[in-house]
Amino acid sequence: MRKFWLLSLGLGMIGMQTVDAQQVIGLYPGAIPGAKAAPASYKEIQTVKEGKVTGLSKVFHPTITLYQPAADKATGTAVIICPGGGYQHLAIGHEGDEVAKRLIEKGVTAIVLKYRLPDDTTMADKSFGPLQDAEQAIYLVRKNAVKWKINPAKVGIMGFSAGGHLASSLAVHYADSKIENKEKLSLRPDFAVLLYPVISFLDSPHLGSVKNLIGANGTQAQKEYFSNDRQVNAQTPITFLVHANNDNAVPVENSILFNQALVKNKVAAEMHLYQAGGHGFGLHNKTTTDDWFERLENWMTANKL
Repeated sequence: MRKFWLLSLGLGMIGMQTVDAQQVIGLYPGAIPGAKAAPASYKEIQTVKEGKVTGLSKVFHPTITLYQPAADKATGTAVIICPGGGYQHLAIGHEGDEVAKRLIEKGVTAIVLKYRLPDDTTMADKSFGPLQDAEQAIYLVRKNAVKWKINPAKVGIMGFSAGGHLASSLAVHYADSKIENKEKLSLRPDFAVLLYPVISFLDSPHLGSVKNLIGANGTQAQKEYFSNDRQVNAQTPITFLVHANNDNAVPVENSILFNQALVKNKVAAEMHLYQAGGHGFGLHNKTTTDDWFERLENWMTANKL
């Protein structure tokens, strides 16, 4: 019989729970660095459909949910998943838990990151809160690699929409450490998977993500820093990109710019552009019989992941 541990959010405790035999782990072992005490009225909001949590907003207590494959299927590869939501909410259902379940079917350990959503109420510098959480997530994965049966040289980051911006931010800014890392573990992902990602804060930007992360009066320096195509270099991890040409929320130019930067820097990359599908389709682009997840499998196999 499964046991359920409740994570006490109200008291700010760091704990662990199991949900459908998966572990939910507090991202930080103590106080959250850069966090401000939230007023009592500030509560995380859940969107629930058919008894399942599909969305989250006002997230200020970050966690990871660890999905582990069956021992006889485990490949040693791990993927940290960053759901999208314009840095305003997290589409934790179809861009998080559902994707994790598909990954573990293929023997890949999946880690769904519930990252903090930028808010001056709960953060000293809201622009770096999400990146800090992504760095802490990869730190925890590598620190617990033996325990979780993960190959520390096969740890990737995946992100959807604004979560794709966060994933690509870690891919290009991993050396700009915002966390305590006494062991000096590498924060560099070994590969990145970006689904209809926000990439640029300057060219064809998703204005909602820009405003939510750096504010309405973000500086030019902030826009340059978070225009991740401009930060690519030869050490940027190999990348797999998916986008729909008719995406009216996050223009396809975002993926094209990142791919062009990768090619310019001779970083191996693969990009799949669909004729249609719009934005936010997760695993289910209903306009095509093609399955981008199968293309991802092929790419991971080709790259020995």
